Amino acid sequence: MDMMFEFLFLSTCLVVVQFTLVILLTIWLHLSTAASLTALFKHIGSIEDQSAEDFSTWDSIRKKVLLFLRDKVFPLKTELLVPQELMERHITTLVKQNLQDVTAAEFKMFMDFLKSLSLFGHKAPAERIQELVEIIEGQADLDAQFNVSDADHIERFISCLSMTFPFFKRGASGSKFLNYLNKQIMPVFDKLPEQGKLDLLKNLAECSLCATTQDSRQLLPSVVQLLKKYMVRRKIEEINYTCIECLLYTFHHLAHKTPNATNSLCGYKIVTGQPSDRLGEDFSEQYKDFTERLSTVEDLARAMIKKLTQGMADQNKALAAAKTEEEKDAIKTQKQNATFALRACNNILAMTQPLNTKTPKFIGDQKTNLSWKEAAKPSGPSTATVAGQKRPAATTNGSNNNPLKKARGASGMQHQLVNKAFSGIYDSGRSSGRGGRSWRGRGRGRSYH
Repeated sequence: MDMMFEFLFLSTCLVVVQFTLVILLTIWLHLSTAASLTALFKHIGSIEDQSAEDFSTWDSIRKKVLLFLRDKVFPLKTELLVPQELMERHITTLVKQNLQDVTAAEFKMFMDFLKSLSLFGHKAPAERIQELVEIIEGQADLDAQFNVSDADHIERFISCLSMTFPFFKRGASGSKFLNYLNKQIMPVFDKLPEQGKLDLLKNLAECSLCATTQDSRQLLPSVVQLLKKYMVRRKIEEINYTCIECLLYTFHHLAHKTPNATNSLCGYKIVTGQPSDRLGEDFSEQYKDFTERLSTVEDLARAMIKKLTQGMADQNKALAAAKTEEEKDAIKTQKQNATFALRACNNILAMTQPLNTKTPKFIGDQKTNLSWKEAAKPSGPSTATVAGQKRPAATTNGSNNNPLKKARGASGMQHQLVNKAFSGIYDSGRSSGRGGRSWRGRGRGRSYH
């Protein structure tokens, strides 16, 4: 009994001491915010500065400091960061200096905090938003040679690209990401894991909205080459409609910015008056090949729509006959997945039809809602984009979505074909609360696993 009392007494004392320390740290912060923050961030720095025997102690302190920042400092930023502009700049510098060895979750925490500062608010100029993109570029290791066998680097690149998309829409440049993708990743795209391919194409589709003319011209050949790989010339059962949807969407938005680049790539006859039109050259074979592939994909998409529609009718009957809640849930999930699959096929048809002419009109707006995205609900009167002006920051693609799980208990060859054709459409959409999957270790340039 005495031992139990002693244990409870010591536990209570420990809680009191910890609580007292938190209070003292908070008071210390208020008395000298700049110096206090600098001292705290010294405990977050690079792992390389720590000896093996000191690592455990250092790591324990580091975790406590991160929790203190998250729970006690960041929520009080309005009260602590005074004068606002000077102190927000100070803490931004501290964050930038201490990101060498963060996990994905820690990096997202810091980026979410920086985004919440007035310094990077909705009135911030594009060059200041570019500062956030440069922080993410550093985390993505864009100066390193891409190693296709390094699953961690693939994951990190896709997550960081996803994280930067809102900043591209606010006027920041995505050229460094797109150039890296074009030069380092596209040449080895076939060697990526299947889920990595899909995640990459989804992110590329969304980022294509904000690509510059120069980026578009450089990236288009790789996109067309990849599109031809997915758009087969002969009718087969198994094609990935989701990847085709992504690539067609990307193709339209890149081609809209540099239409005559498609003359040599697809055999079109678009006249801009520039030497790059290459109108004197014969690209009839490219046109024949490209339009034949378009026609085949259209036929396959229509056939898939028919299968999906019939399948949904069967699912309605099965739902009415289902006995248990588990059976009903499985059928409802199948129906939801079929709805997303129908969206993808309908999007493919909507995007291929304008391309079946020598002088196509490329889609350059956001009216096509990608199949894995929920349609955005208009918050007020729509405002047309005036030529020469930047797009408004708000997206019409509905970036906040909850991807549906794959159907459970799907039966029959029809369901198997549908699931394979749309593999991955319901997983890892803009996951990541726009941060992607976790990097589970620390150390930029070292394994995160």
